[in-house]
Amino acid sequence: MWEMWGTVSVDVGYSECKLEQLNQFPDFNNYLIFVLTSLKSEDEPTRSLSGLILKNNVKAHYQSFPPTVADFIKRECLNNIGDPSPLIRATIGILITTIASKGELQMWPELLPQLCNLLNSEDYNTCEGSFGALQKICEDSSELLDSEALNRPLNIMIPKFLQFFKHCSPKIRSHAIACVNQFIIGRAQALMDNIDTFIESLFALAGDEDSEVRKNVCRALVMLLEVRIDRLIPHMHSIIQYMLQRTQDPDENVALEACEFWLTLAEQPICKEALSGHLVQLIPILVNGMKYSEIDIILLKGDVEEDEAVPDSEQDIKPRFHKSRTVTLQHEGGEGEEGEEGDEDEDDDDDTLSDWNLRKCSAAALDVLANVFRDELLPHLLPLLKGLLFHHDWVIKESGILVLGAIAEGCMQGMVPYLPELMPHLIQCLCDKKALVRSIACWTLSRYAHWVVSQPPDAHLKPLMTELLKRILDGNKRVQEAACSAFATLEEEACTELVPYLSFILDTLVFAFGKYQHKNLLILYDAIGTLADSVGHHLNQPEYIQKLMPPLIAKWNELKDEDKDLFPLLECLSSVATALQSGFLPYCEPVYQRCVTLVQKTLAQAMMYSQQPDQYEAPDKDFMIVALDLLSGLAEGLGAHVDTLVARSNIMTLLFQCMQDTMPEVRQSSFALLGDLTKACFLHVKPCIAEFMPILGTNLNPEFISVCNNATWAIGEVCMQMGVEMQPYVAMVLNQLVEIINRPNTPKTLLENTAITIGRLGYVCPQEVAPLLPQFIRPWCTSLRNIRDNEEKDSAFRGICMMIGVNPGGVVQDFIFFCDAVASWVNPKDDLRDMFYKILHGFKEQVGDENWQQFSEQFPPLLKERLAACYGV
Repeated sequence: MWEMWGTVSVDVGYSECKLEQLNQFPDFNNYLIFVLTSLKSEDEPTRSLSGLILKNNVKAHYQSFPPTVADFIKRECLNNIGDPSPLIRATIGILITTIASKGELQMWPELLPQLCNLLNSEDYNTCEGSFGALQKICEDSSELLDSEALNRPLNIMIPKFLQFFKHCSPKIRSHAIACVNQFIIGRAQALMDNIDTFIESLFALAGDEDSEVRKNVCRALVMLLEVRIDRLIPHMHSIIQYMLQRTQDPDENVALEACEFWLTLAEQPICKEALSGHLVQLIPILVNGMKYSEIDIILLKGDVEEDEAVPDSEQDIKPRFHKSRTVTLQHEGGEGEEGEEGDEDEDDDDDTLSDWNLRKCSAAALDVLANVFRDELLPHLLPLLKGLLFHHDWVIKESGILVLGAIAEGCMQGMVPYLPELMPHLIQCLCDKKALVRSIACWTLSRYAHWVVSQPPDAHLKPLMTELLKRILDGNKRVQEAACSAFATLEEEACTELVPYLSFILDTLVFAFGKYQHKNLLILYDAIGTLADSVGHHLNQPEYIQKLMPPLIAKWNELKDEDKDLFPLLECLSSVATALQSGFLPYCEPVYQRCVTLVQKTLAQAMMYSQQPDQYEAPDKDFMIVALDLLSGLAEGLGAHVDTLVARSNIMTLLFQCMQDTMPEVRQSSFALLGDLTKACFLHVKPCIAEFMPILGTNLNPEFISVCNNATWAIGEVCMQMGVEMQPYVAMVLNQLVEIINRPNTPKTLLENTAITIGRLGYVCPQEVAPLLPQFIRPWCTSLRNIRDNEEKDSAFRGICMMIGVNPGGVVQDFIFFCDAVASWVNPKDDLRDMFYKILHGFKEQVGDENWQQFSEQFPPLLKERLAACYGV
């Protein structure tokens, strides 16, 4: 047996298979612990390795260790926690924690008392080793330590840890704070009982010379700000002074922890009051923190200007997540649901350094503070900005451009007077000789895109677009990426303003296809898809189609069914198909076929996996989701032309399976496709309605908002096609819809789609739905008053009018809401206007002039005017 062990220690790459064999010997683990703790003749790395092999064994097989072996290991660990070697102490600490985390804290009652006892040891190594182990246990098992299961050991541990804040060794002080910090966010009772002592002890360490201690003090204060701000408020002035110092700490790790304080404070209601007097100090510190450090520049290859020919390494490419299709309605004064675009990451100008660093944290803090203080920030910033933006050192100039981008959202109003002058300078920075300056200029300009588009196009839009398109073809990959993302933002803001430049834009984007490496190609798809969404049917010109489609189809043919690069390409094609409408016809057949194949393959793989999980892998259902969404785009773009494709495929059978998938996103996309096919070629959907409706009914579950939303919308579309034949299915869905429209906090999109579908059900089956009028009329009216005049709103209001005809009493209590909803129409069709007229005048006659007078006195003046002008009441 010893010879065997000899080979293990020599050959670090010892085969797993051999280890598995050795694991059959119950004594093997005894040898491992013996080498770790007692075989002092071996070198430290070998002893440590022995401990790590044992740790892996504990993880995999601890339940099957004989009790004598388990006890021997536990005893040896505790006896040797003070080994003279820091590496061995740390290894033993990891081993102890691993045993504890196997549910053994309950089975090893002497562990915590003994470790806490060892903290009092005169021997530094023993104290430090025990603290190391305790810190790991606190990290892994913080909830368990605060539970009845162990008789709340924290009641003893927390006061004990607090005593060590004053220890003479910085390493011990640091361990002690780190242990207590594990219990702040969970508001452990034992800590809350000692909160004032804790805060006083932290203040006592404010001037500590050890950077690890300072870092843990800052971390504690940031967490306390989140959970016990009440206790910090009395000391807020001095805490802010301390954090101002620490944010400039020579140790960047300390500075980063301290900088988090401003981010957290900005989310607290007291922020404005607490910080107002300190902005004059804070702003320059944050701005200074936004410069690239020397190490950043090395990591970002800041001196490499041309790298477009260097292939990407695969780990540079972040996994992409497809956002499934959600059906939304158009609103007054804007598209879709507001706030859908605002989820981009702040400061995503340098995401390859995706580690959070001082620069990013400072920029994020400035961004949130700009949103709190708005233009009050500018007097502190503008004098600084002047010096930064025109500085001869590119690193400083770059940080100034980042500052300008970070404050764009919060200080937009106050910046407007300076923008006409700043824009040309920023656009000029797009040609800077430093790639990092060019890339940040792209990002910052995108943050002001909304303003650019609000000015006459020749003023800034045209020069900005011209320069951004040049940057899309930059020789530097980071600049290409920043320019592509910025251009996508500009497209969203400018929409049809871009139509005059389409030829030029497409030439550039298509040229980039041949130029880009892997990662940026994925961002290019997004820019093309966004362009299609933004200009819509204006893209349907033979000249544009000729430029755009060949390279897209070439990529499409190049990619294999298993290639994840299909996701962004399918998303892009989905937008293009919707925009090109009949212009996409020449390309639709192979695209349609492949989508159906992707759905079929994924379903088949899911089936095999569910039957024999040990033999088959679980499929990546994203392939199916993206394919369903592209089919939706085809159905929406091609309309009735999709008929022949559907007729020649088994898509309805596949859809029936997808609608019952366990994954919500698959169901969400299926219902969107069902609605689009219903609109485009109901002939093929109709035979399946009896099977589909019960599934739609089951999915009216607001727990999955987007699934529920799309199912609701699809039911409304089916209604309009079925007409009176919808009758047998009303009962399957009506009660759930009425329940959803009355739920508090239901998202706006779902409310609106629910109201439209209830209206449509009432339009085709008024007798069945009208009796429930009093249960939904009020939320129905309030949710539809902000929708633009369109077909969906038209059919829903016809439904309401027909239901009022059947059950006029059902609307009496809430008639004022109905009046308000009617007044929200800008231009109803004549026959719908007549329906409104009859209902309003009928009600007025019913109650008599005097009562109507009193009733209409409650109307807001604007509503009164509109009803008088449009309907003469």
